[in-house]
Amino acid sequence: MLVEDTFDMAEAIMIRLDRSGIACDLAKTLEEARSLLDVQRYDVIVLDLNLPDGLGTDLLKELRLKSDRTPVLVLTAEFSVDDRVSTLNSGADDYLVKPFDHRELEARIQALYRREQGDKAEELAIGDLTFNATARVVRLKEVPVNLTRREFSLLELFIRNRGKVLSKERLFEGIFSFQDTDVSMNALELYVARLRKKLSGSSVVIETQRGLGYKLEVHD
Repeated sequence: MLVEDTFDMAEAIMIRLDRSGIACDLAKTLEEARSLLDVQRYDVIVLDLNLPDGLGTDLLKELRLKSDRTPVLVLTAEFSVDDRVSTLNSGADDYLVKPFDHRELEARIQALYRREQGDKAEELAIGDLTFNATARVVRLKEVPVNLTRREFSLLELFIRNRGKVLSKERLFEGIFSFQDTDVSMNALELYVARLRKKLSGSSVVIETQRGLGYKLEVHD
């Protein structure tokens, strides 16, 4: 989730993340952010400090008081060391000073996500599949697999949660944002079918759990 009230900056960030296959919901106020958090769980929150209805640190403190450990990256125009230390002490996991390079923002978001998932290695070997989230490279039996950005994001969700059943709703939320209002659940099933086709012949299999969702398994 991105909490940012400056339209130009928010639009640029969301375009950058969308091109990288990262689904992002936008909240322009603290109230909108709270409403989204009431119905959705996020992997990372990018939080501006100065918002129309209050300070981003207010939302940050609320999350931490509820023992919500969602990684939070704060965007700040403040330069003083005291301000940065105060932000981190409020529970932020990282901060980025405006203006910033969008490549760095994306890299920091990815780093927070990987840290939260617990996979420290850049390259993961699962069965006969090799997955590199940083380089965005997938190889099947050492042969590169060409995936679209959403196919890659979908595979990453399965890999980070391998062995677990993921509901269609959770997968849908992972590759589409609330702004994708014209997208139906059928689109998710289409992406799953495409991913299965590209992984055909692999020991890594996406299994359908009837009535529950999908699960990634490794077959010998």
